[in-house]
Amino acid sequence: MSNAFRRTGDLKSIGSYPVWLQRVVHETTPHKRRVVDHELFALMRDAKLPLPTLQRFLVGIWPTIEQFPRFMAMNLKKAGYGDGPGVDMARRYLIQNIRVEQKHAEHWATWSSAAGLTLNDLRTGSDIEELEALAHWCWYVCDRADLAVAVAATNYAVEGATGEWSCVVCSQDTYARSLPDDVRVPAMRWLKVHAEYDDTHPWEALDIVATLLGHAPSAREIAHVRQAIRTSYRYMELSLDSAMMASIHGTFDETASNSSTLGFDSLNVA
Repeated sequence: MSNAFRRTGDLKSIGSYPVWLQRVVHETTPHKRRVVDHELFALMRDAKLPLPTLQRFLVGIWPTIEQFPRFMAMNLKKAGYGDGPGVDMARRYLIQNIRVEQKHAEHWATWSSAAGLTLNDLRTGSDIEELEALAHWCWYVCDRADLAVAVAATNYAVEGATGEWSCVVCSQDTYARSLPDDVRVPAMRWLKVHAEYDDTHPWEALDIVATLLGHAPSAREIAHVRQAIRTSYRYMELSLDSAMMASIHGTFDETASNSSTLGFDSLNVA
């Protein structure tokens, strides 16, 4: 019997994927929930996030946003045309979405501008080492790991959790209404796009991982995928915890509503 995987069920149904991958998703979900359910996003949704915290978050996550097309390009180098169904699937996916990620960097810069930050602020942020750790991890895993592991860590884990926390913030219009009319639409574009776009993207990444590794990968391969996903979530959580430290230096009266303030474990892949 062939161990090759070809999805026949619905893209967004976990039951459409190999049993081993279903287990990996189940085992790493608690780590993802700590990201998606983080206090920072609840406060952002309710327009109660202190402005210094929002700014620290925007500056600290910028390296990951700005470099994400590069991470995908690093994975693309591993995908030779005709190397197999999974590789070809990954190749198409990466080529189609690298340009999209560039637009996302522009949207992030626009959102940051509405929070009183310039592009130079984003590029020269200081004291954000813990937030930058996510970008370093993404670079490392895309440079060192095989294609399936790297796609699982970035396009599945990072993009998937990002899409879900964007949905949390957009689940009500409180934060959007806290922004001035003249900047509301462009400032919300990054959040709105990710609340919709990344709903499908991580599932496509999961499909790639399943097709690359098939129904019966080795225990070592499964462990590497699991660890990569879990590590991505842990670095995301670390970034959020670090951003919240800015609250120590501000008060909840100085919120990210802007209307009252601005007027508007490393993976062993050897």
